[in-house]
Amino acid sequence: MTDRPILLDTCAALWLAAGEMKSPALDEVRSTLSAGTSVLVSPITAWEVGMLVSKRRIALAMPVLTWFEALVEAGIDRAELSPAVLVAATELNAPGLRDPADRVIAATARAFHYRLMTRDRPLLDFAAAGHASAIAC
Repeated sequence: MTDRPILLDTCAALWLAAGEMKSPALDEVRSTLSAGTSVLVSPITAWEVGMLVSKRRIALAMPVLTWFEALVEAGIDRAELSPAVLVAATELNAPGLRDPADRVIAATARAFHYRLMTRDRPLLDFAAAGHASAIAC
């Protein structure tokens, strides 16, 4: 279904940037890009990665902003992060989505009808409940 853009969750963005994304998720990214359809990353991912680095839960070989900009320069589009999406994130009927970044990513996927690529169980459950479309990675 390469006609709809993919929105990368933070874990998917990290794996893609590190060259660690496995098939079939990587195949889906490649076929989506080959079809001329966007693969996107939310600016909230830059914030989430920055938080992970500051808490020493992950390490990057470069500053977080440089990492995010390199992802965009490599052909991943930046998803819109508007006040409407931020407010929608607060209004999601999804008690299992406790992580603020996950809520913003879920709201972005819903607002723009993106397919959400993630491994996070709460986001996959959100999609399975019919609130979004997801690709497990």
